[in-house]
Amino acid sequence: MLLLPLLALAAAWSHGQAQVLLKQSQTSITRRQATTARIDCIAEGISSFQSANIHWYRQIPSKAPERILYIGSGQAFYDDNSYRTKYSSSKKGTNVCTFSINNINSNDEATYYCAYW
Repeated sequence: MLLLPLLALAAAWSHGQAQVLLKQSQTSITRRQATTARIDCIAEGISSFQSANIHWYRQIPSKAPERILYIGSGQAFYDDNSYRTKYSSSKKGTNVCTFSINNINSNDEATYYCAYW
């Protein structure tokens, strides 16, 4: 079993006139190796959520955070093409963005978090 700690991000900031709040309800996820882990990011205060860019980051202990991808209007853009088979993201409804880590293994142990900017 693999434990994937998550940053329960509850950062609010002023973006125009609205405040934005991003929440990840899970504080950690444990999955068997070779399975898929999914993380939801729930956004509040983003009026045009489906076209907004939601970014996903990974931070390995003792290393700087690294952006994996961002998703705008339905399509994910990867910072490294090698990530395309490992990671994916999709949006549901008016405020949920899901990040998936495929075929997990011990190298995937890290803190993962979403951001909006």
